[in-house]
Amino acid sequence: MSVFNSSALYPRFLLMGLSGLESRYDLISLPIFLIYATSIARNITSLFIVRTESSLHQPMYYFLSMLAFTDLGLSTTTLPTMFSVFWFHVQEISFNACLVQMYCIHVFSITESAVLLAMAFDRFIAIREPLRYAAILTNDVIIGIGLATAGRALALVFPASFLLKKLQYHDVNILSYTFCLHQDLIKTTVSNRQVSSIYGLMVVICSMGLDSVLLLLSYVLILATVLSIASKAERVRALNTCISHICAVLTFYTPMIGLSMIHRYGQNASPIVHVLMANVYLLVPPLMNPIVYSVKTKQIRDRILKKFKKHEA
Repeated sequence: MSVFNSSALYPRFLLMGLSGLESRYDLISLPIFLIYATSIARNITSLFIVRTESSLHQPMYYFLSMLAFTDLGLSTTTLPTMFSVFWFHVQEISFNACLVQMYCIHVFSITESAVLLAMAFDRFIAIREPLRYAAILTNDVIIGIGLATAGRALALVFPASFLLKKLQYHDVNILSYTFCLHQDLIKTTVSNRQVSSIYGLMVVICSMGLDSVLLLLSYVLILATVLSIASKAERVRALNTCISHICAVLTFYTPMIGLSMIHRYGQNASPIVHVLMANVYLLVPPLMNPIVYSVKTKQIRDRILKKFKKHEA
């Protein structure tokens, strides 16, 4: 198949689901739909609770709202193509639409990583300077952090999309997943991909790589601060305020590391394993984050129960 004819200027991309299981897509799509519906409903609920309850207008809950917003972004970005494949068996996606989806997925992923880092900073200030907590994390500071996290992601990912736009592709390109990812698009190119690959690696290092190092450093400082507290009960109480955040960090980074390992060392693994790991990476954090915070954070749990009881009455 020639790659230099006129149709190569408008390459076609085919999204792949679970190869060999096409006849069971209706059954497979049911739990995926439930995950999407649950994650979207719970994140919207979290945003609504924080928005309507004045007692939750505090830095911790503002950061939680940012996390819920990025999770909603990830869910709604991948949902259309996921169900076009599983429900309607429509695999084709235009190059520009694929670039837009890839851009949104990576922007929301990088933003979520930064929000998790900001939440670690929030916990450090709350434990280290409890009396000055509200004075340090003012509304202006929180808005600045939110704009910085989003701005960094938007700025880092845009050149990657531009570089992909400059590459040449086959007339028809088969992708590995039901959504578009940078590392997957690069594999389909027929021109020199070195610059795009190096830039993609630099984006990962400058975003999630740097964030993970700073997260680790934050918890070293948190642990040192907690150990300096004389009362054992106070130490336990301080650590308990970090449990939800630790769960959110593990939920986000564990699937991401697993997907990276599969890409690097799992060439002989079944394609289904690659697809499942990618789906876990994008579906599990938006599902689990609101569950963890509603279960472990008493203020949010109480407000949710209060809302439900009010509706039942």
